[in-house]
Amino acid sequence: MTVIDFTAFIDRLATASGETILPFFRTSLLGVENKCVSGFDPVTEADRAAEAVMRRMIKASFPQHGIVGEEFGNQNEDAEYVWMLDPIDGTKSFIAGFPIWGTLIALLHRGMPVYGMMHQPYIGERFSGDNGSASYRGPSSVRKLAVRRCASLNEATSFTTSPLLMNSDDRAAFGQVEAEVRLTRYGGDCYSYCMLAAGHLDLVIETELKPYDIAALIPIVSGAGGVITTWEGEPAQGGGRIVAAGDPRVHEAALKLLNR
Repeated sequence: MTVIDFTAFIDRLATASGETILPFFRTSLLGVENKCVSGFDPVTEADRAAEAVMRRMIKASFPQHGIVGEEFGNQNEDAEYVWMLDPIDGTKSFIAGFPIWGTLIALLHRGMPVYGMMHQPYIGERFSGDNGSASYRGPSSVRKLAVRRCASLNEATSFTTSPLLMNSDDRAAFGQVEAEVRLTRYGGDCYSYCMLAAGHLDLVIETELKPYDIAALIPIVSGAGGVITTWEGEPAQGGGRIVAAGDPRVHEAALKLLNR
């Protein structure tokens, strides 16, 4: 069985999760809980309901597969095929009514992300990739995704969700990159990586990511021709400190500053 056999099923997962989430978005139905004792890490009924729907579908269709999800933990995570689910990446934007969140669905084969999708049901956008290619489907078009060329940091547009999410040392290292690039913007979560894959920005730098935060985005960025690693230049699927760039020259320059 090849990864192409799963693409239609992933579309069904995205549709079902989106139908579950949308009744909660920008409505008074939304209840918010804080998962963090010392800060604010929100979770909503929409997060839990969407992951539960996807888990039921996976178990019914592929009972031998593993599942790793943000809300309900890990099951059979050493299986040959493992699904990584983040039902709402960007929950803080979600609860504030901003549509810069998405559902992340990744399929791993023997530990490697081989297919990923980011679905934004409110806007009706789907970004997907299999490391070899990446595509976009939206209300008005279907097209291939491709990163843009960018020769140097001083020509680059950079994104991070927030430097306040970084520890002091990482924030200082990020500041060195921020001082070099042409433009830095904050926010975006998973959307930043998809906009990089679509050729609208050049660099994304993050820290403290969980595997389910990044696994689905790796095949999209790689499939569009980009580079995505840890700050140490290692494979990104384990999460942690992540650098994604459309052009390898920007990626190399960013790594040098981050590790200075």
